[in-house]
Amino acid sequence: MAYTVFEGTQPEPMGVLILGLLHNALGPGQDMILARLEGTKPEYTGVVAGMSGSPVYVDGKLLGAISYRIGAFSKEPIAGITPIGQMLEVARHSTDLIAANNPPPLSTLTASTKDASPFSGANQDAVETTAIRPMDTPLVFNGFSPQALELWKQHSSSLGLTAVEGIGGSSSNEKQPEPIIPGSAVSALLMRGDLEIAATCTVTYVDPKQLLACGHPITQFGPVSMPMTKAQVVATLPSPLNAFKIVNTTETVGSFTEDRESAIRGQFGQQAKMIPVTVKITGEDESHALDQHSLNEHSLHLEVVDQPQITPTAVMVAVFQALMQRNNFTAETSYRVRSTVDVSGFPAVHFGGLVAPSEIAPANLMAALMVGERFSRLYDNAARQTPINKVEIEVEAIPKHLAADLESAQSTAAIVHAGQTITIEATIRPWRGEVRNVRIPVTLPAVLGEGQIRLLVSDGTTLDKLTQTSRTGSPNLDVAATIEQLNSLHENDRLYITLLEPSPQAVLDGRTLATVPMSMANVLEPLRQNQKLTLSGESAVPMASIPIDSMLSGQQVLTLRVE
Repeated sequence: MAYTVFEGTQPEPMGVLILGLLHNALGPGQDMILARLEGTKPEYTGVVAGMSGSPVYVDGKLLGAISYRIGAFSKEPIAGITPIGQMLEVARHSTDLIAANNPPPLSTLTASTKDASPFSGANQDAVETTAIRPMDTPLVFNGFSPQALELWKQHSSSLGLTAVEGIGGSSSNEKQPEPIIPGSAVSALLMRGDLEIAATCTVTYVDPKQLLACGHPITQFGPVSMPMTKAQVVATLPSPLNAFKIVNTTETVGSFTEDRESAIRGQFGQQAKMIPVTVKITGEDESHALDQHSLNEHSLHLEVVDQPQITPTAVMVAVFQALMQRNNFTAETSYRVRSTVDVSGFPAVHFGGLVAPSEIAPANLMAALMVGERFSRLYDNAARQTPINKVEIEVEAIPKHLAADLESAQSTAAIVHAGQTITIEATIRPWRGEVRNVRIPVTLPAVLGEGQIRLLVSDGTTLDKLTQTSRTGSPNLDVAATIEQLNSLHENDRLYITLLEPSPQAVLDGRTLATVPMSMANVLEPLRQNQKLTLSGESAVPMASIPIDSMLSGQQVLTLRVE
């Protein structure tokens, strides 16, 4: 007899006919029991995603968990069972605890399986040609759009999890009085709050301190920290392609701490380690353009699991979803992003910029990708030992296409002298509208050798490439150096004038050192050998900058003669 929840919270029984034992089916020493599920409901629904972990009993003794699907379009509900001994290795319990702590959920239903000799007569040759894979444990995205779901899939394909849009819900403040017993539905949360990402399966084993569920991995990350919640099954949807349970997650009862090959383990009363994330959006709501209070504000408050394979992508997708659901989102909307990350023991990390639509992608996607890439630099730093305490992201939605190109630049003087103030004239072409001409006064250094000098007139991204060179995102950078780099990124809505001086420039631990004396460059050479230092033959010396109020692209190099 096996137990699972088809609707509500109470596990229901279903018959199990044992077909045989498949030795080493899941790997060396990893056996699997093959069985056919019997009864009106399993014969109608088939093997259902979310059923994995359903406990199977023989003469009242726990045999294992239904956990594997056989074939993709099977006409019969045939499943694989993970033996309980393999699952107990995750909890480091011996099998003599099973009978005492895990009787069947209904004491009147302790009948054995129909086959008195369950492991005899299996047609193993027939099974070897059949696909055997873990039952799907869908990641249910509540509050996410199809576009956000697609972004998740593109950036987390290596996780091997099936992302499903919003077939379920969350009521975390709702108490669920029914206790967790073998056969109950239980959920692991990757994100909670105004948005939720949850994976649901079935409980196999319970004792006062812990439970085992699924009978296969969700992520197989090993040690994890994910909130563990009770769950209510709203309905079980039959489908030859992908039958699954529609689930509401309810109150949190502990934390999942292990995600292994044969089971996931949860501990009651333990609090999961999560990273608070706030996404605050402000901007003009065009639907209230005549209202003096047209500036509105909307915030999302989330908590994301602290897990390298998940956290950066989850933060990125949350930002994208926050921008997708605003009424003032249009194809021409631009966004000004300001992000702050609090890392224990380090200065606050700030990054952001102005993002406008492009031919490649809309601005909301570009904004999310920018936040995700820069947050990943910090989060994925191999040297980081201290936790990230919180992430705060502020986004101003601007109902304009704020993009511009640097079309041309010139100097008012071709022959100059040291200490002289000259004027740089630049032509800025906005995405639509009249061409702008701007004038920037630049005072040259008091000491300049005779000959040619070069002035770079450029956007911030071009200047970052010059000043940070190949060290950007290097795995060899420590946390402090990574923070220094992120905090020193140039704004992308300003026009910069930079003197390109023919003297060495060093990038050391995220800091750019311009016009390094040759004697010092020679002293620093050993650091270059072990990749802690980058040296280039030309220094970028900042001279001036002005705001453009559009996301600027382009560069021009002016050559002047010093006399």
